[in-house]
Amino acid sequence: MSGYARPEENTLGVVIGKRGRPKPSAGSPAARALRQASAGGASLGTGYLGIGAGVVAGIAAVFGLAMFVSNLAIYPNPLPGAFAWLVYCLALATIGVTITILGERMPTWLFAVFLASLGIVIALDFLAIWPLGNIGASATASVAASYGLLIAVTLRRAAEILVAAGLIAVAFIVAILLTTPLDASTLPAQAVVLAAVILPPVFATWFVVQFRRIVQLELDRVLVQSTVSAPRFAVGMLASEELARLDLAAEELFESVSSGRTRLPLDPKTASIAASLATELRLHLIEGRRETWLYHAITESEQLGKSVTLSDAGSLAGLLDPQQRDGLLSAVWLLVSDKSKQRRTVQLTLGPVAASDVDSQTNSISVPIVVATTGISRSRVDPATWGSIARVGPFTNSTENSILRVEIDCLVANPADQYHAEQAAQR
Repeated sequence: MSGYARPEENTLGVVIGKRGRPKPSAGSPAARALRQASAGGASLGTGYLGIGAGVVAGIAAVFGLAMFVSNLAIYPNPLPGAFAWLVYCLALATIGVTITILGERMPTWLFAVFLASLGIVIALDFLAIWPLGNIGASATASVAASYGLLIAVTLRRAAEILVAAGLIAVAFIVAILLTTPLDASTLPAQAVVLAAVILPPVFATWFVVQFRRIVQLELDRVLVQSTVSAPRFAVGMLASEELARLDLAAEELFESVSSGRTRLPLDPKTASIAASLATELRLHLIEGRRETWLYHAITESEQLGKSVTLSDAGSLAGLLDPQQRDGLLSAVWLLVSDKSKQRRTVQLTLGPVAASDVDSQTNSISVPIVVATTGISRSRVDPATWGSIARVGPFTNSTENSILRVEIDCLVANPADQYHAEQAAQR
């Protein structure tokens, strides 16, 4: 199976060409999928997280405004602080309306304007509290500005949010060092305000990143699981759009010839296009007759494709029944998906089938399956993994040179009987 052409992208639209293959052309299905997957904005259910983050930012703004009003008498000149809150409220309202109009999108220009507004808010608030000599105990609008970053946490890249939060933290540290005498009475307030400025955007960014990773992992798992019910030989999960494109191009060419717009014999350019279409369709037909469900499940999965190597020269994986397929796929998934510092790899080998493995009494054959893993000890294997392997067939396991080796004796129906059953069903 190693000699087969790998797909351009996996189930999540990630271009496999990043591992050494050239990237697909701008108009290819892989390129379009990559643009959709990398487009900015809320995705994979993070829109609801964005609403929650906006509510938190609003609550922080109300609390900070209440503190500003209650301490209004201590300000030597409250006008800069009042303008800071006015700018912040206008920025929040404008950003909220714009995001609603754009459909949960925050373009770069809008994000830049928002950051500039937050910078103005922080500068005005510092100007108002600078004479007080205690940034930690007096900051209000500037602290709320850091919470304002939560609005963009689901709409912009994590690195951008972290950089913005870092710049705000640096501004606070510089202001504290320049204005506030640090002693036992003032230091706790400075530490608290720094934590209030740094932790909310950082934690929110981490939470969104982890949420997206979990959802993408589960989405990949669901898409890979769909191969369990696929025929013995089939095209990949991502081939439907490509086949539809080829079919449309062929129909347009046939219609052009039949209507007389394209005269026979074909000119060299049109003949070259027709030959290319025929070659691509022929390749898809050949792939559909030699690639099994397991090959597509591994090569088109973001999780399995980078950790699992398949050796199935006889295309024996197609003989497994749905229960055996589900058990094998679940076992491999559990072996590579567990989080650990050491990278885990799985070598999956099916066959060869010996003549002595054929049981004439039960009309079944024994397919030897070997699962060899690196980066995992037997004691670290999840118990559910052994249960999944048991659904494939009886197995034995051993460890040698830090390699866990599982040998499975998988009984499947004789392919000759399967062929006759399929022919009878078609009649």
